Amino acid sequence: MWDPFREFQDLYERMGQLWQSSVPGGGGLLGESWAPLADLEETDDVYLVEVDLPGVKKDDVTIELNAGELAVHGEIKEKERTGVLRSRTRRTGHFDYRVTLPQDTDEEHVSAELADGVLTVKVPKTEKAKPQRIEISS
Repeated sequence: MWDPFREFQDLYERMGQLWQSSVPGGGGLLGESWAPLADLEETDDVYLVEVDLPGVKKDDVTIELNAGELAVHGEIKEKERTGVLRSRTRRTGHFDYRVTLPQDTDEEHVSAELADGVLTVKVPKTEKAKPQRIEISS
């Protein structure tokens, strides 16, 4: 069913991402956080969230799952420079990514891994939420 409000919300989010990616520092106010790029994938067993965090150490990231909302936040620290910075397009400062997952998650068995600049969070589905095959009796 066509939902014009949902389409407007999608357009608004895409415009915000475009603005943040094209303006150094995200175009926001000083001290304001920005959202890193991320993918959300659903399989039969898990919700898989991949967040781009190049150069971030695992101690600089916090992951929380509360009432179905997954929050990833932290900070990319400014690199100390010895020369004159002529151009800057890489993001620094506080970041915050949030996504609301369906209520069929198993919050006790969430796992996270940070490798090659990508944070991968696996949120398993509960057993009752997984698809079940039903045999046809004759």
